[in-house]
Amino acid sequence: MDEFDTVIEGGTVVTAGDTIRCDIGIRDGVIAALGLDLGAGGRRIDATDLLVMPGGIDAHCHIDQRSSAGGYTNDTWESGTRSGLAGGTTMLIPFAAQRRGQSLHDAVRRYHDLADGQARSDYAFHLIVSDPTEAVLQDELPALIEAGYTSVKIYLTYESLRLDDKQSLRVLETARREGALTMIHAENHEMITWLTDKLVSAGRVRPEFHRVAHADVAESEGVNRVISLAEVADVPVLIVHVSAKDAITAIRRARGRGQRIYAETCPQYLFLTEDDLVRSGWEGAKCLCSPPPRDAANQELVWNGLIDGTFQIFSSDHAAYRFDGDNGKFLGGLDEQTAGFQKIANGVPGLELRLPLLFSEGVLTQRISLNRFVELSATNAAKLYGVYPRKGTIAVGADADIALWDPRLTRTVSIDMLHDNMDYTPYEGRVVTGWPVHVLVRGETAFKDGEVLAPPGNGRFVRCARPEWARPLGRRIHGFEPSTGAFEGWS
Repeated sequence: MDEFDTVIEGGTVVTAGDTIRCDIGIRDGVIAALGLDLGAGGRRIDATDLLVMPGGIDAHCHIDQRSSAGGYTNDTWESGTRSGLAGGTTMLIPFAAQRRGQSLHDAVRRYHDLADGQARSDYAFHLIVSDPTEAVLQDELPALIEAGYTSVKIYLTYESLRLDDKQSLRVLETARREGALTMIHAENHEMITWLTDKLVSAGRVRPEFHRVAHADVAESEGVNRVISLAEVADVPVLIVHVSAKDAITAIRRARGRGQRIYAETCPQYLFLTEDDLVRSGWEGAKCLCSPPPRDAANQELVWNGLIDGTFQIFSSDHAAYRFDGDNGKFLGGLDEQTAGFQKIANGVPGLELRLPLLFSEGVLTQRISLNRFVELSATNAAKLYGVYPRKGTIAVGADADIALWDPRLTRTVSIDMLHDNMDYTPYEGRVVTGWPVHVLVRGETAFKDGEVLAPPGNGRFVRCARPEWARPLGRRIHGFEPSTGAFEGWS
């Protein structure tokens, strides 16, 4: 009888903490041994000259989801997980989005119905709360957190999603009490809508004016406000898709004061700039997202944030709105006479290319180390969202979610080579070196040599635990502790 079901031999194993030459023994979908000259295996995978890394976790992607403006992402759970596997990602954490007036439980049930039997790789859900009623905050949200949905997203912008400051504080209070992480889209809604109205009135409606409406200051104000709200509520938060200098500075400053402010950035802020919005015709819409790509100086500051630890997570924010068609970027299809940036669905695709882009331009240029690459692509997300050490690392007892990378393989990006349901990629023509060539999910080959082999339904839902770091610090506001009513001060 073989000691292992599979042995991966001869590769360089990379985790967030170590880089070593060793073999991996897999039994029953779990890593059972790390060492040299491991015993017999039913299958042996030759990883000579390859890097053996944990499968990526994309902790911010929009799958099978309607936009706030009514568009619909074109990637289903089948195609989204297919695309992820081809890019070395073995777990997705998209969003079960509550509509106003809808039960949060109903939103989760609907999302399970979409994912069950379709996902090719494992998955969990974040919860989007857009209607924080008493029933949601006192009953539904605590019950769902207990059931393994331990991260909540709220918005400061988008009319159908945004919460005011008091509503935001009430969600933060619930997250604090229940031990959940709150993710926040931080932009100032009133600034954006005021600028949008002025631009539209002046006839400035092409895609590049989206960048003007979503000014840097709208993001920095939103980030500073989130930091203040988190301080009052005494709760850690994660600010998603950060793109601008003053926002980055505010996060560093808050962390220097001892606040637990976590931050995420995305490929579009490293590999696109505002110049990409000024493409011929309406092609700039292919790069339109919120916050928007900014200038080259801001882009370099985002790189610096990846290098110095300002950002803990690198996610795709994949939002697959097709350029052509009635329910994609342009609701009802593109009509150049009536089109305007304010009507274009916000979001760009990037799930499959997230890790190859970061490897090529981060690791191979020596901006970041291999270990930092693993941190950003898998380990930190697993820790923040409560699936570590089952996911996000190569260690005895972890699920055998593993990606074998060829660091010398060079390919030119084109939409024809990708595995999503899109009709474009904003990274068309970019030369990328370093690609996954063999990907395993729980020890079984899911992708190999350009072909996705895991069938729909192979993926399993993963319950997320409450991470230890979510506990409050016990901060007080002038002696007052809001969650308990305790006060230390005047008699």
